[in-house]
Amino acid sequence: MRLVLTLLVLLLSIPAVLFAQWVPRIPGPPPVPGLPPISGGSVLAGRLVGTANVIDGDTIEIHGKRIRLHGIDAPESNQTCEADGKPYRCGQQAALALADKIGRKTVTCEPRGKDRYGRVVAVCSLNGRDLQAWLVAEGWALAYRRYSMDYVDEEEAAKEAKRGIWRGRFVKPWEWRQGKRMDEAAEATPSRGCTVKGNISSNGERIYHVRGGRDYERTKISTEKGERWFCSEREAVAAGWRAVRR
Repeated sequence: MRLVLTLLVLLLSIPAVLFAQWVPRIPGPPPVPGLPPISGGSVLAGRLVGTANVIDGDTIEIHGKRIRLHGIDAPESNQTCEADGKPYRCGQQAALALADKIGRKTVTCEPRGKDRYGRVVAVCSLNGRDLQAWLVAEGWALAYRRYSMDYVDEEEAAKEAKRGIWRGRFVKPWEWRQGKRMDEAAEATPSRGCTVKGNISSNGERIYHVRGGRDYERTKISTEKGERWFCSEREAVAAGWRAVRR
């Protein structure tokens, strides 16, 4: 009886084996040009596509994946810059500009690698247009030359047209992260020929100092407090500053 059952099982398995050999194999989808082949568990396997949440001026999130935009560096979220002699939150403005640009449209990102924080580094586009190039051309990010020279032309165009942060003075984002601030930048690099120091005293008086004055060298300019450089005494007076009393 046992021999009969064994023979019966063997006879039933033969059609299944023959069917498996007869059915043709269906090939998988072709690899995406320019991307590494798909491997299990790798976020670098292919494009990341979807609606994006803006984290800051150069970081977005798609499907829970943090994506650092390749080749650019935008002002930090808490960073301040100066325009028309007044400080403003340029990091916040960069993020808002990117959010307005993206809206709820679909963003496509091509991974290039990962940064030290584990974020995917990618080139992202919107309707076929390079988002990194747009941010730099609008003056809300700089070409991150340490890692890429892809967006240097866009930076030069934004600087020439005085768009975004190029309207005034700013600390480069990578220097801001190292602790450099606007008042230090102001002391180190005043505009050419603009050497009159517009100081605000402890009681709120706006007083300007010229080279050669008694307190000129020890007077430090802090744009965070509204202090500024002037190119002439006439400009300082017109802006509401008075000469220091001798």
